[in-house]
Amino acid sequence: MPNRRLAVVSLALAALACAISAQAQGRDPSRLRVALLPDENASTLIQNAQPLKVYLEQALKKDVELVVTTDYSSMIEAMRFGRIEVAYFGPFSYVLAKSKAPTIEPFAVGVERGSPTYQSVLIATAGGPVKTLEDIRGKAFGFGDQASTSSHLAPRAHLLKKAKLDGEKDYRVVHLGTHDAVARAVQAGQVPAGALSKSILDNLVKRGTIDASRIVELDLSAPIPNYPVVLQGNLAPALKQGIRDAFLNMKDKEVLKAFRVEAFASTTDAAYDVLRDTASVLKLDLGSMK
Repeated sequence: MPNRRLAVVSLALAALACAISAQAQGRDPSRLRVALLPDENASTLIQNAQPLKVYLEQALKKDVELVVTTDYSSMIEAMRFGRIEVAYFGPFSYVLAKSKAPTIEPFAVGVERGSPTYQSVLIATAGGPVKTLEDIRGKAFGFGDQASTSSHLAPRAHLLKKAKLDGEKDYRVVHLGTHDAVARAVQAGQVPAGALSKSILDNLVKRGTIDASRIVELDLSAPIPNYPVVLQGNLAPALKQGIRDAFLNMKDKEVLKAFRVEAFASTTDAAYDVLRDTASVLKLDLGSMK
């Protein structure tokens, strides 16, 4: 009997050692699921990102599946529960994801015009009732997703700081989902004003989706740390290094176009503390947000 107990204990210890060893080595899936930020129409994002898929498959020698979730919260949950390996987050949606999945790792940040920051633009309907920030008082204001940085957090903080306009009492908050939905709603006069990423607006005008003569730019936010690329912390070290290298060495303009950036630079979680501070100023509870 003692020998049998010893054998059972030995097998249990061996199994535990194998499990610990496997955990230390990390996951090395044959197929990588790479999520793109759902800030525009999903089919457009997938189509524009085909060069990225080809590039990553060649660089990593793995199958790559591009994923566009229905909204920011579902992307955060997909990262939290390991349904995607790599994700291109908005700055604030990354902060929310990190609060729910502490082991995820930001490693690269988009660079635009030589800077790892960008801005939110506040716009109004041309010829409409809003001509200054103060005119927003008592009216509807269009934001994108609740977890969007440049289409919610930054412009909401900007309105509070610069015009003393509190979204809880001074104007009616309308969440429209995506950046392009905000631009279209303002252009059509469905909401008199709204906010979105300046780079996304420029791209929408360039593509002809938005007529620049039908909107006016009211103001720009302070610089915002740009969108981070994030990976699961439990991936195999060699795979994680390969993913980092693939993004940080990305040079092809067609591939970079999917992210609307000119290059990627290294980043860390600390770069996004400014957004945690902004959320605190706005009295937003990260734990309760999706």
